[in-house]
Amino acid sequence: MEPSANYFRIKDVGARTKDSEKRLAGKVAVITGGARGIGAATAKVFAQNGAHVIVADILDDLGAALADSIGGRYIHCDVAKETDVESAVDLAIKWKGQLDIMFNNAGVSGPTGGSITSLDMGQVQYLFSVNVLGMLHGTKYAARAMIKAQNRGSIICTSSSASIMGGLGSHSYTLSKEAINGFVRSSACELGVHGIRVNSISPHGVPTEMLVSAYRKFVGKADMKAEDVGKLVGERGSLLRGRAGAVEDVAMAALFLAGEEAGFITAHNLVLDGGYTSANSAMSFIYQ
Repeated sequence: MEPSANYFRIKDVGARTKDSEKRLAGKVAVITGGARGIGAATAKVFAQNGAHVIVADILDDLGAALADSIGGRYIHCDVAKETDVESAVDLAIKWKGQLDIMFNNAGVSGPTGGSITSLDMGQVQYLFSVNVLGMLHGTKYAARAMIKAQNRGSIICTSSSASIMGGLGSHSYTLSKEAINGFVRSSACELGVHGIRVNSISPHGVPTEMLVSAYRKFVGKADMKAEDVGKLVGERGSLLRGRAGAVEDVAMAALFLAGEEAGFITAHNLVLDGGYTSANSAMSFIYQ
């Protein structure tokens, strides 16, 4: 069964916003992995806040339908292929003459478990071609466009709570996400002189299809739904008891980092985890 649509639905946060108050009015954004989950949620929020959005993905039917629904554009883009990412950025320039926001969001889970002693290196290399090189490709061509246009800009990369706390992902997935955070910091060092901000977002326990599929495998329940995963995360993986993350939370974080409110924030990893990776509430009885 597919995860419940409730976890992939964005509230119409922009519908009640006046045009003059839209936070990304006139901005042009490329979102990789934009056809579903976090990417789709962010595409909707960006569009509701006045941005012109290019949805870049390999899920052609979903991506094209989403782009049509928000007045954007769709392009087939396998981020592991450098030329595909270059084409996505080129589309932004040809369509609107500029690129202001690059959301490097596309990613895969790769091998969902297993001992480090028996890793399939072919699978690991594929994961890195998407999760790490995909981020590199997106940042490379977005930076080129932003520097040439001298319009500053915001580059955002999707990392994970697995990058900052052990035991939350497979070895290869954890390695790829930590690599992203290091790359964000080094990119911010170079690009800051051009006014380009580079940041990452690390979600935790957001029941996207990727996470729900992993839970189904390890819990052994093929009919597990997104709501079930959210409930488990809210009970065991969040200091905000009963509150799990949702794609909307990540979309709103991306909106913040893309906009002027975050104008002095760069080389930062914004962690969306309900406090889980920062503190342990097992001994909360001491506060009684």
